[in-house]
Amino acid sequence: MAQHGGSIEQAALRVFCNADGTYGSNVNALVGEGAWNDEDELAEAFVKRKGFAYGVDGKPARSDAVLNAVLATVEVTYQNLDSIEVGVTTVDHYFDTLGGISRAVRRARGGTASAVYIGDQTRGDGVVRTISEQVALETRTRALNPKWYEALLKHGFEGVREIEAHVTNTMGWSATTGDVAPWVYEKLAETFVLDPEMRDRMAKLNPTASAKIANRLIEAQERNYWSPDASVLDRLRRAGEELEDRLEGVAAA
Repeated sequence: MAQHGGSIEQAALRVFCNADGTYGSNVNALVGEGAWNDEDELAEAFVKRKGFAYGVDGKPARSDAVLNAVLATVEVTYQNLDSIEVGVTTVDHYFDTLGGISRAVRRARGGTASAVYIGDQTRGDGVVRTISEQVALETRTRALNPKWYEALLKHGFEGVREIEAHVTNTMGWSATTGDVAPWVYEKLAETFVLDPEMRDRMAKLNPTASAKIANRLIEAQERNYWSPDASVLDRLRRAGEELEDRLEGVAAA
């Protein structure tokens, strides 16, 4: 109250969420559509969607200033995994929520990031990992694991779409936390785009998702989430152009 004014009821607010009838922070939609210029836009989207405080009367009231004041005191953001079958790069709601609040915290703290952790209690003793460790683990055990992607490719169209979702969700963590190691993008590019045989297989199964994978990796480079050397970047762009040409050919047919 001394710092911001207002009533003791406002100062005591600690439960924030969406307005009635809405869900999510829209961070995932912005990332999925590439409809943002800088990371602070993602933080703003989170606050605008989640800036409704629930007080003792149980009714939501927009309280962005109070939320930002609370976020400025946060040192750790944390979320549990929901299932052994679903990881933080499998679906986009993880970076929509944990990623969104982590980016909002960084903005509220003037650019100082919180520590971001994932709690994995899906089997045996619980394990707590940094988001960087979790993304790296899922990349090695899922996306770069032939047992994982070959099983998906057996499902044809939908399998390629699932691989594309992994790539997009990975970039969502870069956008919201900046904690994805550059080698992740390098290996994803080598496995799914730069290998001519794999690129052809995936394009035949799902040309749209295949082109999206290439374009997402190029977008990640343009947003400085990884820095491939000139020859790799040239090959990636050429592959992306090839996939776009194939997509247009399919559309024309």
